[in-house]
Amino acid sequence: MHISDGIIDTNVCIAAGVVSIGLVYLSGRNTSVEEIPRMGMMGAALFVASLIHFPLAGTSMHLGLFGIAGIILGKRSFPPVFAALLFQSLIFQHGGLVTLGVNSINMGAGAFAGWMIWKTKFINENIRALLAGFLGIIVPMLLMILEFRVSGYGRGILYLFSVYLLLAAIEGVITLGAVRFIRRVKPGLLP
Repeated sequence: MHISDGIIDTNVCIAAGVVSIGLVYLSGRNTSVEEIPRMGMMGAALFVASLIHFPLAGTSMHLGLFGIAGIILGKRSFPPVFAALLFQSLIFQHGGLVTLGVNSINMGAGAFAGWMIWKTKFINENIRALLAGFLGIIVPMLLMILEFRVSGYGRGILYLFSVYLLLAAIEGVITLGAVRFIRRVKPGLLP
Protein backbone atom coordinates (compact mmCIF):
# COMPACT_ATOMS: atom_id res chain seq x y z
CA MET A 1 0.00 0.00 0.00
CA HIS A 2 3.02 2.27 0.24
CA ILE A 3 3.20 4.39 -2.90
CA SER A 4 6.78 4.70 -4.13
CA ASP A 5 8.37 7.91 -5.33
CA GLY A 6 7.91 8.69 -9.02
CA ILE A 7 4.37 7.33 -9.42
CA ILE A 8 2.25 10.26 -8.25
CA ASP A 9 2.87 13.73 -9.71
CA THR A 10 5.51 15.60 -7.68
CA ASN A 11 3.29 18.68 -7.24
CA VAL A 12 0.56 16.49 -5.73
CA CYS A 13 3.16 14.90 -3.43
CA ILE A 14 4.42 18.30 -2.28
CA ALA A 15 0.87 19.48 -1.57
CA ALA A 16 0.12 16.25 0.30
CA GLY A 17 3.33 16.70 2.29
CA VAL A 18 2.24 20.17 3.38
CA VAL A 19 -1.23 18.90 4.29
CA SER A 20 0.21 15.97 6.24
CA ILE A 21 2.51 18.26 8.26
CA GLY A 22 -0.57 20.34 9.03
CA LEU A 23 -2.45 17.21 10.10
CA VAL A 24 0.44 16.15 12.36
CA TYR A 25 0.25 19.58 14.00
CA LEU A 26 -3.56 19.69 14.29
CA SER A 27 -3.99 16.15 15.57
CA GLY A 28 -1.04 16.44 17.95
CA ARG A 29 -1.87 19.89 19.27
CA ASN A 30 -2.66 20.10 22.99
CA THR A 31 -1.63 16.49 23.57
CA SER A 32 -1.69 15.63 27.26
CA VAL A 33 1.25 13.97 28.97
CA GLU A 34 -0.88 10.85 29.55
CA GLU A 35 -1.48 10.42 25.81
CA ILE A 36 2.20 10.44 24.78
CA PRO A 37 3.10 6.88 25.91
CA ARG A 38 0.03 5.55 24.11
CA MET A 39 1.03 7.37 20.94
CA GLY A 40 4.58 6.05 21.19
CA MET A 41 3.37 2.50 21.79
CA MET A 42 1.05 2.65 18.81
CA GLY A 43 3.71 4.19 16.57
CA ALA A 44 6.07 1.35 17.49
CA ALA A 45 3.34 -1.23 16.82
CA LEU A 46 2.64 0.30 13.40
CA PHE A 47 6.34 0.23 12.58
CA VAL A 48 6.89 -3.35 13.77
CA ALA A 49 3.80 -4.60 11.91
CA SER A 50 5.50 -3.58 8.65
CA LEU A 51 8.37 -5.98 9.41
CA ILE A 52 6.18 -9.10 9.42
CA HIS A 53 5.39 -9.98 5.82
CA PHE A 54 3.28 -12.95 4.77
CA PRO A 55 2.27 -14.24 1.34
CA LEU A 56 -1.30 -13.50 0.28
CA ALA A 57 -2.79 -14.08 -3.18
CA GLY A 58 0.52 -14.01 -5.01
CA THR A 59 2.03 -11.00 -3.28
CA SER A 60 3.63 -10.10 0.03
CA MET A 61 1.55 -8.20 2.58
CA HIS A 62 1.82 -6.91 6.12
CA LEU A 63 -0.74 -5.73 8.63
CA GLY A 64 -1.41 -2.01 8.90
CA LEU A 65 -3.07 -1.82 12.35
CA PHE A 66 -4.68 1.49 11.37
CA GLY A 67 -8.08 0.48 12.75
CA ILE A 68 -6.71 -0.37 16.19
CA ALA A 69 -4.65 2.84 16.09
CA GLY A 70 -7.85 4.79 15.49
CA ILE A 71 -9.63 2.95 18.29
CA ILE A 72 -6.87 3.50 20.87
CA LEU A 73 -5.68 6.98 19.85
CA GLY A 74 -8.69 8.60 18.20
CA LYS A 75 -7.78 11.99 16.79
CA ARG A 76 -4.20 11.51 18.02
CA SER A 77 -3.56 8.66 15.55
CA PHE A 78 -2.09 10.76 12.72
CA PRO A 79 1.29 11.68 14.30
CA PRO A 80 2.21 8.03 15.06
CA VAL A 81 1.12 6.96 11.56
CA PHE A 82 3.28 9.72 10.07
CA ALA A 83 6.27 8.81 12.29
CA ALA A 84 6.02 5.08 11.51
CA LEU A 85 5.83 5.79 7.77
CA LEU A 86 8.77 8.18 7.98
CA PHE A 87 10.96 5.55 9.61
CA GLN A 88 9.71 2.84 7.23
CA SER A 89 10.67 4.98 4.24
CA LEU A 90 14.08 5.89 5.69
CA ILE A 91 15.06 2.42 6.89
CA PHE A 92 13.29 -0.02 4.55
CA GLN A 93 12.42 2.16 1.54
CA HIS A 94 8.69 1.42 2.01
CA GLY A 95 7.22 4.23 -0.02
CA GLY A 96 9.51 7.23 -0.26
CA LEU A 97 10.22 10.64 1.19
CA VAL A 98 8.53 12.46 -1.70
CA THR A 99 5.36 10.37 -1.26
CA LEU A 100 5.48 10.42 2.54
CA GLY A 101 2.66 12.97 2.67
CA VAL A 102 0.43 10.99 0.28
CA ASN A 103 1.06 7.74 2.16
CA SER A 104 0.48 9.43 5.53
CA ILE A 105 -2.82 10.92 4.41
CA ASN A 106 -3.97 7.60 2.95
CA MET A 107 -3.10 5.50 5.98
CA GLY A 108 -4.01 8.20 8.48
CA ALA A 109 -7.45 8.27 6.83
CA GLY A 110 -7.73 4.56 7.63
CA ALA A 111 -6.99 5.29 11.29
CA PHE A 112 -9.51 8.15 11.32
CA ALA A 113 -12.13 5.86 9.73
CA GLY A 114 -11.48 3.33 12.50
CA TRP A 115 -11.92 6.08 15.08
CA MET A 116 -15.19 7.27 13.51
CA ILE A 117 -16.61 3.74 13.51
CA TRP A 118 -15.47 3.18 17.11
CA LYS A 119 -17.25 6.36 18.25
CA THR A 120 -20.55 5.04 16.84
CA LYS A 121 -21.99 3.72 20.09
CA PHE A 122 -25.26 2.33 18.73
CA ILE A 123 -23.38 -0.50 16.97
CA ASN A 124 -22.23 -3.54 18.96
CA GLU A 125 -18.59 -3.25 20.13
CA ASN A 126 -17.52 -6.43 18.33
CA ILE A 127 -18.98 -5.20 15.03
CA ARG A 128 -17.35 -1.79 15.52
CA ALA A 129 -13.96 -3.45 16.10
CA LEU A 130 -14.34 -5.62 12.97
CA LEU A 131 -15.40 -2.61 10.89
CA ALA A 132 -12.62 -0.41 12.27
CA GLY A 133 -9.99 -2.97 11.28
CA PHE A 134 -11.62 -3.56 7.89
CA LEU A 135 -11.97 0.13 7.06
CA GLY A 136 -8.47 0.81 8.35
CA ILE A 137 -7.25 -1.04 5.25
CA ILE A 138 -10.03 -0.33 2.74
CA VAL A 139 -10.09 3.47 3.11
CA PRO A 140 -6.36 3.84 2.32
CA MET A 141 -6.75 1.41 -0.58
CA LEU A 142 -9.66 3.40 -2.04
CA LEU A 143 -7.64 6.61 -1.78
CA MET A 144 -4.70 4.90 -3.46
CA ILE A 145 -6.93 3.68 -6.32
CA LEU A 146 -8.19 7.25 -6.78
CA GLU A 147 -4.65 8.64 -6.81
CA PHE A 148 -3.48 6.01 -9.30
CA ARG A 149 -6.47 6.65 -11.56
CA VAL A 150 -5.88 10.41 -11.50
CA SER A 151 -2.19 9.81 -12.28
CA GLY A 152 -3.06 7.44 -15.14
CA TYR A 153 -1.08 4.65 -13.51
CA GLY A 154 -1.75 1.11 -12.47
CA ARG A 155 -3.93 -1.05 -14.69
CA GLY A 156 -3.70 -3.91 -12.21
CA ILE A 157 -4.86 -1.80 -9.31
CA LEU A 158 -8.31 -3.43 -9.24
CA TYR A 159 -6.71 -6.86 -8.79
CA LEU A 160 -4.70 -5.41 -5.97
CA PHE A 161 -7.93 -4.12 -4.43
CA SER A 162 -9.31 -7.68 -4.33
CA VAL A 163 -6.16 -8.79 -2.49
CA TYR A 164 -6.58 -5.92 -0.03
CA LEU A 165 -10.17 -7.01 0.59
CA LEU A 166 -8.72 -10.25 1.92
CA LEU A 167 -6.18 -8.36 4.03
CA ALA A 168 -8.92 -6.06 5.33
CA ALA A 169 -10.96 -9.06 6.47
CA ILE A 170 -7.91 -10.48 8.27
CA GLU A 171 -7.20 -7.09 9.81
CA GLY A 172 -10.81 -6.83 11.00
CA VAL A 173 -10.56 -10.18 12.81
CA ILE A 174 -7.19 -9.22 14.34
CA THR A 175 -8.60 -5.86 15.47
CA LEU A 176 -11.56 -7.64 17.07
CA GLY A 177 -9.17 -9.99 18.89
CA ALA A 178 -7.05 -7.06 20.04
CA VAL A 179 -10.08 -5.15 21.34
CA ARG A 180 -11.37 -8.21 23.22
CA PHE A 181 -7.92 -8.80 24.73
CA ILE A 182 -7.51 -5.16 25.77
CA ARG A 183 -11.05 -5.11 27.19
CA ARG A 184 -10.13 -8.03 29.49
CA VAL A 185 -6.58 -7.02 30.41
CA LYS A 186 -6.47 -3.21 30.42
CA PRO A 187 -9.94 -1.75 29.68
CA GLY A 188 -8.75 1.79 30.44
CA LEU A 189 -6.75 1.71 27.20
CA LEU A 190 -9.98 1.73 25.20
CA PRO A 191 -11.96 4.97 25.14
